[in-house]
Amino acid sequence: MDGMSHQPLTPGSVAAILPAAGRSSRFKNAGEKKVFAMLAGRPVWQHAVLALRRRPEIGLIVIAIANEDRPQWESHAALLREWGVTLCDGGAERMDSVRSALALVGDARLVAIHDAARPLVPDADIASVIAVANQTGAACLAAPVRGTLKRDLGAEGGSQTVDRRAIFEALTPQVFQTPILRAAYERWQGRAVTDDAQLVERAGYRVRIVPGSAINLKITQPEDLELAAALMAKQVG
Repeated sequence: MDGMSHQPLTPGSVAAILPAAGRSSRFKNAGEKKVFAMLAGRPVWQHAVLALRRRPEIGLIVIAIANEDRPQWESHAALLREWGVTLCDGGAERMDSVRSALALVGDARLVAIHDAARPLVPDADIASVIAVANQTGAACLAAPVRGTLKRDLGAEGGSQTVDRRAIFEALTPQVFQTPILRAAYERWQGRAVTDDAQLVERAGYRVRIVPGSAINLKITQPEDLELAAALMAKQVG
């Protein structure tokens, strides 16, 4: 199934959702969650929000949070108001958080879902994926896989080299026309998915891949902060 016929985007016609209720179980940094880790003088989540806020197409930004983190988020209440950010209760899984936030986007034409732990997404990539989703209904930023891929065939079978020419690593934002994303969530029966693009694919819609920069890394381990800081310093320089 294809998306609706596209219309010109007006300022504020795209809503953004940032799932941020995760436990950060892989981020071992003195009990701190990765979205609150400091990077170039700001928490990681602020860099992600600012990247989205620079796009005039993006209006409402909704961050889905864990209840245990609410005091920490509300300590930034003035900044959240200034940036047009609304908080909502997240869920146990990423999909629960997105579904909760989706109820707040109103009549936004498109919804962009972005990892709160991706602070370096280039502005040009955001613009590109929004434009493609507006035309086709669903689009996902993705970076070509650069390394050689191997499939493990077990002790008896050895290994097999995988053709990487059509293989991409999914990034965010992933952007969808709002009716398409809502339809996908209405059909969701709780079966595990790794991202929203997979959920939309299962609902029968085509998701267009938009090549994106590998600089758009996700903070997963503490050492990722060092890499992100170096990349930011290089950009400033």
